[in-house]
Amino acid sequence: MQIKWITTTYQGDTKKTVEDSREFSKDTGVEMKVVNLYPEMEYQTFDGFGGAITEASGHTFSLMSDENKKKVLDAYFSAEGNRYNLVRTHIDSCDFSVGQYEAMSDPTDTEFKSFSLERDEQYIIPMLEGAEKTAGKSLSVMLSPWSPPSFMKTNEQRVQGGSLKPEYREFWGKYIAHYIKEYRKKGFSVDMLTIQNEPNARQTWDSCLYTAQQEKEFLRDFLYPALKENDLLDVDVLVWDHNKERMYERACDIIDEETNKMVQGVAFHWYTGEHFDAIKLVREKFPDKKLIFTEGCVEYSRFSEAGQLQNAQMYAYDIIGNINAGMNAFIDWNILLNKEGGPNHVNNFCDAPIMCDTENDIVQEKLSYTYIGHFSRYIEPGAKRIASTKYTDKLDVVSLKNSDDSLVVVLLNRSAEDVPVSLRLGGKVSDFEVPAGSIVTGVIS
Repeated sequence: MQIKWITTTYQGDTKKTVEDSREFSKDTGVEMKVVNLYPEMEYQTFDGFGGAITEASGHTFSLMSDENKKKVLDAYFSAEGNRYNLVRTHIDSCDFSVGQYEAMSDPTDTEFKSFSLERDEQYIIPMLEGAEKTAGKSLSVMLSPWSPPSFMKTNEQRVQGGSLKPEYREFWGKYIAHYIKEYRKKGFSVDMLTIQNEPNARQTWDSCLYTAQQEKEFLRDFLYPALKENDLLDVDVLVWDHNKERMYERACDIIDEETNKMVQGVAFHWYTGEHFDAIKLVREKFPDKKLIFTEGCVEYSRFSEAGQLQNAQMYAYDIIGNINAGMNAFIDWNILLNKEGGPNHVNNFCDAPIMCDTENDIVQEKLSYTYIGHFSRYIEPGAKRIASTKYTDKLDVVSLKNSDDSLVVVLLNRSAEDVPVSLRLGGKVSDFEVPAGSIVTGVIS
């Protein structure tokens, strides 16, 4: 039995990734410094990794040379890159758009004759098409609305929260269904939908508030019937799509005997802290639902002084904790932004795993891109999380089994000292060190 180690360190602002292979030796009774793997103990299926192709990402992409466009797409979607198989994008505009827009603004157009994806076709769709060409396959696409059209809102605008007018709930349900159908006509596999991005947040950008009861009623009485009428019941609907700390309550408030068949999962973000136990609660309460991380980024408004190592560790720590708690898939926020962390029509700038200097045609892969790759390059869609134990809180550990029975273990060391490990599996042991401030992926075959 052999293990291949991939180790990334970051010292003096310099990234270094090395690979090493070694054989396991017989377990002679090692007790100290042990990390155990138990592949016979299987948990949830993991569906893959991805990121959001926002208008901001597509706009930045459009300004790059053909050579660097290829570099970005290869980095995320090629077999030699991070191998993303999932994409999220927004229904109409969001904060990471060049400006506000909606596919239709006519309250009398119930037949959607004025509906147009012209804005999506300018920046989002070309990048999505390039991603699929690079991947050599259809990607699984999730659509999420930030706001209904202004005329459907109580505050008559896309921004500053407001809510959906009761008299427009049926129209909005049909609008969402029409959006999905138009994307499918273009050949995209839209198979996931969240009802509302961050329904508990009144933002200065595109936003819309829903109580749990409002979200439930909209789903049950309007969205689900619209999906059914348009033969779209194969689209997985996820509720909440907001921070983890309230995901359990929201799931409990929406999912009941009547709505259970209408809800395929719960979507969540990371902005209010780790709350891994919240994910675990939802997993225990609703074992058949998909739990999908749909957004997380390093906000400049909160982490402007953080360095690349801290940002990358934030990603790895959250991915490990989320998977161990029951997460089924991880979708990052913007896959690409310009050097300012935009464009963003309300100056809500943030970091991204790949940033571009569009004026000088320079692509910068951040350390967070490499850290995400320590998971996405080796964990195959369809992998099963398996049990593991560790001897120290200086390490964060997650392990999975791919469909070919190869095992993947990822170890994160956020401490300032090297951590020795005896990796123990099926009567065999492999000894190694996880360097200070590093991430290590082991692939066992």
